[in-house]
Amino acid sequence: MGEVDYQPGEPKDTDWHPHRGFETVTYMIDGRFQHQDSTGGGGLIENGATQWMTAGSGILHIETPPAELVESGGLFHGIQLWVNLPAKDKFLTPRYQNLEGGNVALVASPDGGALVRIIAGEIDGHTGPGSTHTPITVAHTTIEPGASVSVPWRTDFNALAYVLSGRGTVGPDARPIEQGQLAVFGDGDRITVSADAGQDSNRPALEVLFLGGQPIREPVAQYGPFVMNTREQLIEAMEDFQAGRLGVVPPHALMPHTGTR
Repeated sequence: MGEVDYQPGEPKDTDWHPHRGFETVTYMIDGRFQHQDSTGGGGLIENGATQWMTAGSGILHIETPPAELVESGGLFHGIQLWVNLPAKDKFLTPRYQNLEGGNVALVASPDGGALVRIIAGEIDGHTGPGSTHTPITVAHTTIEPGASVSVPWRTDFNALAYVLSGRGTVGPDARPIEQGQLAVFGDGDRITVSADAGQDSNRPALEVLFLGGQPIREPVAQYGPFVMNTREQLIEAMEDFQAGRLGVVPPHALMPHTGTR
């Protein structure tokens, strides 16, 4: 979601829609989003907050900027991950976690040139507040110009680095990477990222999301908002949604604000 500076009336939203079989993880760096779901979960996502919604057996939800931000426009920058659930957990009772930015585990590099915010999982003995169904690590790292960070990583995890903003290099070969690009690491026990000495004035540091987890290694069947193991399960999910079995929109529900333009 961005990084984009919207004009008045331009911020985008989603209307009420279903999910089943996975988790949505919404992390907001700039701007604000409101969330509400059919189980009663919801809140405002802003200032480094993360909302971790386990759709499980099925849920309806909405994500929309507050009305005042639709009217005024402004900077929006965030990311949403879809985290698969193993077959045994596809039909879990839906759950909602609100992880405020101040609750994450903070770890500084030895030279002070990098700050790691651990949202979920564990890095070097420090554990984030997010509760996950399979072993996962999610962390947002800020690296000052010219600085580097090297964090230990579980050898049974895959490993990814997504650049939220800035420019730098990744891995022992110092391969270049910049905003909007994703690095997929091979086997190893560390993630190493360095920031270029020169960065853009609007984003003076390299901002990177570290992601990884224990591979599930099961068949994946995905259609729209459903992530299951088989085509038959996708058909069942669609039929359950059409029959109202994935939840109902609550009374006086949050609705998208389309602006006055």
